[in-house]
Amino acid sequence: MSEFDVLGSAAAGMEVQRTALDVAARNVAAAEAGAPGSFERLVPRFATAPPPGDDLPFPDPFAGLAAELDGDGDSAPVRFLGTSAERGVDPDAITEMVAVLDAQRAYEANAAVFDAGKRLAERTIEAGRP
Repeated sequence: MSEFDVLGSAAAGMEVQRTALDVAARNVAAAEAGAPGSFERLVPRFATAPPPGDDLPFPDPFAGLAAELDGDGDSAPVRFLGTSAERGVDPDAITEMVAVLDAQRAYEANAAVFDAGKRLAERTIEAGRP
């Protein structure tokens, strides 16, 4: 992994958490607006791309974003597969606000990693200048 791959991994993490935050915000609104049973709780689903050469269909809304898989330097695109409804589970405002806070903290952590990677890249470029 190069110092520039950190930026891609952090950007992918921020995009994932932004999407999770959007879904949680929808759930908060549904919990506040609807009568019990009128809205189901949505859960975001994410996955990494299948290995190269795999012919299975795979949605591609986040092409180009990458996330570290297991620390061995390999990365794969992170894909938002959509949401799935938890059948019979009404959104609860408190539970959804906790999900919002979790997504916000994770987004901020990824933003901090992005900033650190940006500073590292800037210093690497400066070190290469005469």
